[in-house]
Amino acid sequence: MDTLAIKGMKFRAFHGVHEHEKKKGNDFEVDVIFSTNLSKAGKSDQLSDAIDYTKIHKIASDIMHGASVDLIEHLCYKIGSEIGVSLPEQTNFEVTVRKLNPPLSSQTAYTEARMSWPA
Repeated sequence: MDTLAIKGMKFRAFHGVHEHEKKKGNDFEVDVIFSTNLSKAGKSDQLSDAIDYTKIHKIASDIMHGASVDLIEHLCYKIGSEIGVSLPEQTNFEVTVRKLNPPLSSQTAYTEARMSWPA
């Protein structure tokens, strides 16, 4: 199986349990990794045979910039579910959502939720 990864999509968004996170916002990163056969796109060099990165980025962006939610797990689930609906032929993929510099009592680089499809 081959791998296509779209890593480190950066978003400023207003998600979190605390009110100040919903008002002030936080920085997030999203990764999407597909396990799929890339040989058709590799041979043809045609976007129609490949996973279109712009579609994946738009899905992540729409959700990250959408309605505020409390948990990164929920963001991860929403992004993965929308990818599953929008690209039904892609059945094996993983979504990771990172909250950078989370509001904890000591400096922490990030918290991360990772989910795989099929679930």
